[in-house]
Amino acid sequence: MYGSQLRLRRIFPGEGRRLFAVPLDHSVSMGPIDGLEAAAPLVRDLEAAGVDLFVVTKGAVRDVVPVLGARALLGVHVSASTSLGPSPDRKVLVGSAEEAVALGADLLSVQVNFGVPEEGAMLSDLGSAVDQCRRLGLPLMCMAYVKKAGGASAAEVQHAARAVADLGADIVKTSYPGSPEAFRALVRTTPVPVLIGGGVRLDSEDAFLHLVGDSMASGGAGICIGRNLFQRRPVGPLARRVAAVLHGGA
Repeated sequence: MYGSQLRLRRIFPGEGRRLFAVPLDHSVSMGPIDGLEAAAPLVRDLEAAGVDLFVVTKGAVRDVVPVLGARALLGVHVSASTSLGPSPDRKVLVGSAEEAVALGADLLSVQVNFGVPEEGAMLSDLGSAVDQCRRLGLPLMCMAYVKKAGGASAAEVQHAARAVADLGADIVKTSYPGSPEAFRALVRTTPVPVLIGGGVRLDSEDAFLHLVGDSMASGGAGICIGRNLFQRRPVGPLARRVAAVLHGGA
């Protein structure tokens, strides 16, 4: 228990500072997409711009750790599926909390997709991962998404976030529910820190920054956003603007 508390204090140190996390796990599900052809130089640039936490697959740790600075945090994502398979929304566990600790992780990351036939199996995997993390004192972040034709309602996103928190997640990453009012309701009813994921890339940098600012003003604990950052060239200027918002400078 103390290990988890200590690690969470490092992840959320307080004093007006929100978490700036970037997931780089997309290459398993989507392949080496634009911006993610090589992880090491991207991590180097993003860390220099102010990113706090990188969430990577266990195999990518070999490329990322050599360039991480002393203050950077590492998350290991152990849910996987690919767009090549017949059920890309069905995530399976491909690693354990024990492996993540051996790799130097500050947290374990898993994903649950709600609204698909395999939802129950993913909830079972979440329960197993929570049990592993409790034994090792490792915080667990759950990426909770609702996968429905036509998109998810704010109430459905709120339900998914609360469900994974009640099943033991220490941090929830989920979709922005569409408005500051809806996000405030989500934060109010989710008893653990909530991070906003970015989803598809927005064309406008200002629109992206507006999303970040709105979510922080509405009680968000930070962001965990990938493509809206690493698919822009150069990556540093926008990341520095985001860091200023999250770290209390703007």
